[in-house]
This record gives sequence, structure tokens and C-alpha cells, in this order.
Amino acid sequence: SAATTTMEAAQQILALDARYNSFRMSAFPQYRTLYIRRRNQLLRENAKIDSEPSVRKRYYKLRAHILSQKYGALERSKNQSGATSRISQQSLDRDSLLVLDSSAVHFPSPSGQKHLHHLSSLNSTMSVVPTRSAEASRAMAGSDTLAEHYEFSSMEHIFDQHKQAVTAIRFSNDDKTQLACCSQDGTLSVFDLSSDPPSIYCTLNGHTNSINDFDWSISNDFIVSVSSDGMCRLWNSLSGKCLRVIRDTSGVQLYCCRFHPLNNNLVTTGNSKGQIKVFNVSTGMAVKGGSSKTAGSTLSLAFDSSGTVLWAGDGKGSIFAFYFDQVSGKLQRSKRYVVAPGYGISCLSWRSWVSREARDPSLLVNSTDGSLRLYRILSDGSIFLKRKFAVPHDGYNIRSAFCPLMSFLQGACVVTGSSDTSVYLFDVETGQVVNKLQGHSSVVLALCWAYDESLLASCALDGTIIVWKRNTSK
Repeated sequence: SAATTTMEAAQQILALDARYNSFRMSAFPQYRTLYIRRRNQLLRENAKIDSEPSVRKRYYKLRAHILSQKYGALERSKNQSGATSRISQQSLDRDSLLVLDSSAVHFPSPSGQKHLHHLSSLNSTMSVVPTRSAEASRAMAGSDTLAEHYEFSSMEHIFDQHKQAVTAIRFSNDDKTQLACCSQDGTLSVFDLSSDPPSIYCTLNGHTNSINDFDWSISNDFIVSVSSDGMCRLWNSLSGKCLRVIRDTSGVQLYCCRFHPLNNNLVTTGNSKGQIKVFNVSTGMAVKGGSSKTAGSTLSLAFDSSGTVLWAGDGKGSIFAFYFDQVSGKLQRSKRYVVAPGYGISCLSWRSWVSREARDPSLLVNSTDGSLRLYRILSDGSIFLKRKFAVPHDGYNIRSAFCPLMSFLQGACVVTGSSDTSVYLFDVETGQVVNKLQGHSSVVLALCWAYDESLLASCALDGTIIVWKRNTSK
């Protein structure tokens, strides 16, 4: 219909804005997310009024021309390099050290050439890392130890509406009042934590088998989910309406999915045959050249912040790195690392830097051999094992997460579920348990932080969800 075509055009315009968003408001990166959210709201509102898609298409071409004239075209790597060069000329804070994330990581291509991937996001390209001599760093760190910083005062709320395992849970981006989860019962739930008491905002129904993973779009307006029924579904998170159904072309179970971090028109999925596929959710079509394979079933996916490198974990204990063309959606396999032979990689998380002692890009890896591993990503693209934590898995696909705040404390933490019903927080420098949260009565499968670390949500095999409140009164 004309209305559907107009909405698709609006999504294409939003994707264009997102690709150039890194160049806006360099001094205030937090406003870039607000800008995209507001742009999305206006485009959607206007799409309801203006049902003439040709107007949107002309507007898209004109805006693309204006943005390319102002910031430079993004289609070629040399222009991306130029953008990074312009960024690097900005003044540096004398009390801080600026480091490159994956923009300074070289991945040898299959042809033997090296590619330098530059981050498209200014905020992620130049991460401010505190030094021991910085007054601001010392002021923010205070006198709290990690154990004191990650004390929890209470269980804020418990949800138990799901009668089967809750397989994944996520707060929406930059919003601690919205929480979503998916379950083996074939439904997703979106919670409103701002209400008193916290309540279910809407339930997303449509899948006919276990939902194994989901992801929020950058604007929080959409949720993408994948299921053992072989379907990938796009949802309106506000209304709960299913907007798009994409059937896996191989007709097998889907285990993981991710929106591209800068172009939310592109969604990447992984299935039980080890196939990784990129789809355009506006059209529902697979992207030409946007497919590759892992050695076993693809269980987990993670993008770096620029969206130029995709990491994938499989059921045979291997981690793969892929080049991802954020304009075309094409994939190119780069490297394979066998880290846990014969065991599944149940979760991957990427981070630009973990703490002031660990300033390299890092990869957090759960595997079903009963371990949580933290890897440094070196400048040549290889990974180096920094720390290995013993975590009871018992064969379950358990997830973990970095703590979201760029910590100015001495050290940093990661958090993981476990099969012994506990939530563990580990110090990445010492390997010691900083805190152990006990409240679940079955295997803790997944967890997530609110963006400001005030809340931690965990979900379990029995379907219960606990929202923990961190002690911030000190």
C-alpha cells in the first residue's frame, strides 16, 4: 500500500541520517541519540499525514546530496578515512588519553591485504580514557572499592508471568524505564518500570516456538526477534503490532539477531546451520552478498560500535570476525579463533575499553564449557586471553555483559548468569568475585544493565525475572 511504502521511505531517510549522525554535535555526543529519536518521531508522524511516497523519495535524494556535500560521501573507505583524519585534528584534553577502538584494528583479508576500519561514530572513535593524574578521574572514582560500588540494596521487582524459560532480556537504549524479554513460550514482554507498581506494557504474540533472541532498534521504536519457528519478526514496541515477518530461507531454527548499530534497516541473523544472513527489514529481502557461515550453529552475534566488524560465536567453540559493509550490508569473513573446542559460544559482547587499566577493545565470551573469558583485541585483529573466570554452565546457553559505565574506579567488572542460580560480578583485573546475587531458584540464563547502572535485570529458566536496585545512596 501507499502508506506502507511511505513508511519504508521514512525508515530509509532515518537510516541515512543515522549514518551521518557521528559528525553532528561532536562536543555533545549524548544529543546525537536524542536527535535520531526526534527525527524518527517526526518522520513517522509525517508519514501518517503524507501518503505520497514519491515526495519522500525525492526528499531522500536531496538530503543525501546535501549531507554528502556537507560531510563527504560515506560510500568509499577513503572518505571514511578522511572523516577520521578530520576528527583526529581536534584538540585533546591534557589530562586524558584518547585511544582508537576498532578503528585502529587491522584485519587481514582473505586476499592477504590489510584493511583499516575506521569508526563511523565520533563518540566511539575517540574514547576518553582517564589517567591516574587526572583530577576529574580521581573525583569521579571517589573512595569506593568495586565491592562497595556494586552493592545492591534491594530486589526492585519480580515478574513471573512467563511459565517457560526467559532466554534473553534487555533494557531499551538510554532508557531505564523500558525493559523487554523473550521466552520459550513464544512471546515477548515489554515492561514499564516507571509505573507503580512496574507492569507489563504490552505482549508481542506471533511466534509459534521458542524465541531465542531479540534486539532493540537505536530509537527504541522497533524490536526484532528470532525463533525456533524459523521466523524473524519486526515489531512496533509501542503498539505490539508485528510489522514484518521474514522466513529464514533455509527453513531452520534461528538462534540470534542484531540490528546494525548505525543502520537499523539492516538486521543480521544466525541459524542452526551456521548461516549468517543480513536482511533489509524495510523490504523483507535478503541483502545480496550479505551471507556467510560459521563452523557450527551460529549461537551469538556482536557488532563493534562502528558496525564495521561483526563477531559471531558458534556451537563448536569458534569465534569468527567478519567485515560488514554498513552501506551495502555485504559480509566478508576475516578470521576464526577456536577458543572452546566442542562447546558452544553462548554469548558475545564487545566493548571499546573496560577500565583505565584495560584500554584495548575487548570481547567478553560465554562458553558452555563452564567459563567466561575476556579477550583483548590486538591491533592486528587477533585476540589475546586476558582473563578466564569459572562460571557453572551445565550446558545451558548463559549470557553475560560488561558493566555499561566507563568506570573511573580502580578496576572494572563484568556480570554473568550461572547454572547455580546466582548472578556473579567479577573484577576483570583480579578475577575475584566482587558480588554474588542470590534470589533465583533456577538457572540464571541472561541479564542486562540499565544504561546508568542503577538497575540490573536477570531472568531464569523457570521464567522469573528479577530487577535488582544498586545501592546509590552513598
